[in-house]
Amino acid sequence: MKKSHPLRRIVLATAATVSGIVLLLSLKPTTDPNAAQAAGAIPQQTAAAQESAQGGAAAAGSGTVTGRVAQTQYGPVQVRLTMSGGKITKAEAVQAPSGGTSTQKTALAVPKLNQEAVAAQSADIDAVSGATYTSAGYKQSLQSALDQAKPAGGSAAGNSTGGGSGNAGGKASAPATQARTVTGSVAQTQYGPVQVRITVSGGKITKADAVQAPSGGTSSQKTALAVPKLNQEAVAAGSADIDAVSGATYTSTGYKQSLQSALDQVGG
Repeated sequence: MKKSHPLRRIVLATAATVSGIVLLLSLKPTTDPNAAQAAGAIPQQTAAAQESAQGGAAAAGSGTVTGRVAQTQYGPVQVRLTMSGGKITKAEAVQAPSGGTSTQKTALAVPKLNQEAVAAQSADIDAVSGATYTSAGYKQSLQSALDQAKPAGGSAAGNSTGGGSGNAGGKASAPATQARTVTGSVAQTQYGPVQVRITVSGGKITKADAVQAPSGGTSSQKTALAVPKLNQEAVAAGSADIDAVSGATYTSTGYKQSLQSALDQVGG
């Protein structure tokens, strides 16, 4: 076959074209879809892990504490708090007086007390008119719950005081660690002696009771009516600035004198 034969030229051209195509295919960059997906999955997982860690850190500051049961003349009261970042975010009464008019009073008083507890961020809240006993019991249980929550928030409060108010912070934290019971001096009244004993925790009165009170004849009846009211008012007020009970003026006066004596001991 001659070199210039047309068929030879066609064969050579075809072979050159095939070789060129093979060469181009061999030079084309390869991409692995699976490898690309794997490469993209790593940062996505890392971001998800970071979000999870951030959510966990926020949740760590939350907790629920339930105060002790406070016994009142109309039934037990117990408060549960939800805390977040050392602050009360929710308050509710898991126990409250019920039955008869107590159910109606509880339905009116407890929602207000719950709101005040969140607003005040302490047990220093006002008693609800018409529900004095329930309010006093609520405050007692609320203070108990706050005392339980205080160790977690105490260090933060201490750090925020800095060096200038360190002494004041030390005095405030001491009574919060444990309850203290003190008995006032005996107050002599026209109808007999009156003596008050109080339990103080966190700088607040958590319990008050008369260890001595007039008795005999009508005095026993008046004492039975007056002393529970005076005890509740002492806890609610947190001081001796309480109203005298109608019909028991002498007993009320003696109670306030002995109560002030007990408070003076706590202050000293």
